[in-house]
Amino acid sequence: MPNTSEKIVEIKNLVKHYGKFHAVEDVSFDVYRGDVFGFLGPNGAGKSTTIRTMLSLIKPTSGELKLFGKDLLKDRNYILSKIGCIVEKPDFYKYLSAEKNIEIFARLSGVTVTKSKIHEIIEFVGLKGREKDKLGGFSHGMKQRLGIAQTLVHDPELIILDEPTTGLDPQGIIDIRNLILQLKNERNKTVLLSSHILSEIELIANRMVIINKGKTIVQGSVSELLNAQELIVSFSVDNMEKAKQLLANAGMTQLIDKTEDSNLLLHISQEKIPVVNKLFCDNGINVFSIEAKRKLEDYFLKLINA
Repeated sequence: MPNTSEKIVEIKNLVKHYGKFHAVEDVSFDVYRGDVFGFLGPNGAGKSTTIRTMLSLIKPTSGELKLFGKDLLKDRNYILSKIGCIVEKPDFYKYLSAEKNIEIFARLSGVTVTKSKIHEIIEFVGLKGREKDKLGGFSHGMKQRLGIAQTLVHDPELIILDEPTTGLDPQGIIDIRNLILQLKNERNKTVLLSSHILSEIELIANRMVIINKGKTIVQGSVSELLNAQELIVSFSVDNMEKAKQLLANAGMTQLIDKTEDSNLLLHISQEKIPVVNKLFCDNGINVFSIEAKRKLEDYFLKLINA
C-alpha cells in the first residue's frame, strides 16, 4: 500500500516560460511513496515540460520542486541518483545486443553492474532469451520494455515514464501495464506515469493529477475522484416501458438520461445502482447487465472543457 505519510515528490506552483510562451503556468502535485501516479492532460498541457523540469533538464521560471525531501536545485545529483526515467521513447544502439546496450548505459551512469544482474533485469521485463539479440530486430514494444530495464540498472526509488504505451498495439499496452504493476508490487517502486490513454491510468493508478493549459485542475485518489462523479449507468432490461413506469412511480423519472434499444441509461450516483436494481428485480423485470458509462475519459473531458 502507498505510504501516504511520505511524499517523495512535492511540486508547488511550478512555472516555466519560454519568452512570451507559457508552457507551464501553475502546476502543483504530490507523489507518495508506493504510488502509481497518473499524470494526465491533453497534448500541450505542459506534462513533458513538467517532467523535464523534475529531471533538471530545464530550469523552472519559478516554483518549488522537492524530491525525496530535498530541493532539486540544491541536491540535484542526490535526487537524480534515485530516479529512473524514460522521456518520450528509449534510444539504443540498434547494432548491439540488449545485454550490451544495458551494459553501456550502466557504464555511462557510473554504475557497476554484473552480467548476471543485467540478465536478471532483462528477464524481469519479459525479454529472457533475447539478451544476445541485436536491437535492430526488436519490436517497438520490446524496446519499450528494454527501456524500463534500463531505468532499473541503478535500482532507483522513483521511476518516471513519459507516454510509455504510445504506438503500441493492444497486447503491447497490456504488457507495459502489467510491467508497471510489477514494478510497484514486486520491486516496491514508486511510478509516475504520464499518459493520454486514460483507461490505462484508471486501471493501474491509485492517485492522479490532471493538468490543462499549464495549470493543475485536480489531484487526488483515482477512486474517490471518480466515485464523486455521477455515473451514466446502463441497465439492460427485458421490459423498457415497465421499467420507466416503475421509476416514475418511485419519483425517479428525472434520473433517465435516454434509452437505447433494451438499455435504459440513468444519471445516478454509485450508491443508487443497487437501489434501482432492487426496484426492477422486486417487480419482475429481468436485468441482464449493469454497466457504468462514466469513466475517467468522461471526467477528464468534463474538467478540461469546464
